[in-house]
Amino acid sequence: MGRIACGAALRGPTADARRNHDHILATARVVLTEQGVQASLRDVARRAGVGLGTLYRHFPTRDALLEALLRQGFDRLAERADELAADLPPAAALGAWLRELAAGAGVYQGLSGSLVARLHDPESALSASCTALHAAGGRLLASAQADGRIRKDVAGIDVFALATAVAAVTERGPLAERRDQLLNVVLDGLRPEAPRRP
Repeated sequence: MGRIACGAALRGPTADARRNHDHILATARVVLTEQGVQASLRDVARRAGVGLGTLYRHFPTRDALLEALLRQGFDRLAERADELAADLPPAAALGAWLRELAAGAGVYQGLSGSLVARLHDPESALSASCTALHAAGGRLLASAQADGRIRKDVAGIDVFALATAVAAVTERGPLAERRDQLLNVVLDGLRPEAPRRP
């Protein structure tokens, strides 16, 4: 009897539990996109078709849910960088990736201090995902710089700062429809200057 219980524990979550977990995350992403990080967890549970207790079994706190969403988003964007690099010229891949980064970054404005601290804690899984995301973006940037399409004096942190700043100011309000235009301005500014005539 003990052996069966132990074996069940080693197998991890059941397929149903995993589906519930993934479904709650997908629903939470939609709700947070609509309402921001302070969205009602009760609303997330209702729209996912699960009880609030089920949501809390998977994500005991709001921060736990937000951390899972951030990690999933970071991991997806890191993979996306490789896909874009394989399919597009270097500068186009960087531009497409920055648009996806900016589109997702605005959703998470107003994160709690504890969650922001975990982003910078080298021991946390969230920090590891964030580091992988930065590395993926850095590879796209280096490739576009090597191709001569992006100025050499720009670092990965500069590009991230610019993209997330655009995301922040276009999250809501009158600038929401100007995100692509503002990113175009940023991308224009990343191009090397034409040589000046004497």
